[in-house]
Amino acid sequence: MRQWLKQRWTSNRALAPHLALGRQGESLAARNLKKRGYKILATNFRGRRGGEIDLVCRDRATDTLVFVEVKTRTDEAFGRPIDAVDKKKRRRIVRGAMAWLRMLDMPDVRFRFDVVEVIMDEGPEVRVIQNAFGLPSGYYY
Repeated sequence: MRQWLKQRWTSNRALAPHLALGRQGESLAARNLKKRGYKILATNFRGRRGGEIDLVCRDRATDTLVFVEVKTRTDEAFGRPIDAVDKKKRRRIVRGAMAWLRMLDMPDVRFRFDVVEVIMDEGPEVRVIQNAFGLPSGYYY
């Protein structure tokens, strides 16, 4: 039965429209970041104890590890995409970042959290917001 469930959920079904939009936005964001001198280390990283990060990058210009959240919207009718990165979402991103740093055995490395907004309205517009947020209180590195 487990084999059947695995096959059912990993079939080549079409993605829901909002998931397809998100994947397209992540692809555009990754291309934009590469042009800016970032090196993409991982996509859609999931920590073992929760936490998720859309893109893990290295900013070659500043030699900084960058954890990137990508938010894609068709337009800005309901506000900017960064507004969706609320406290709960930031904690999930931070949990993922801490899992990544534990994998590296907590090296002495500079890191930051960026948000990339992708607006698909009149041709894709990509905005990179560096240092969008920091570590919340209670976390230390």
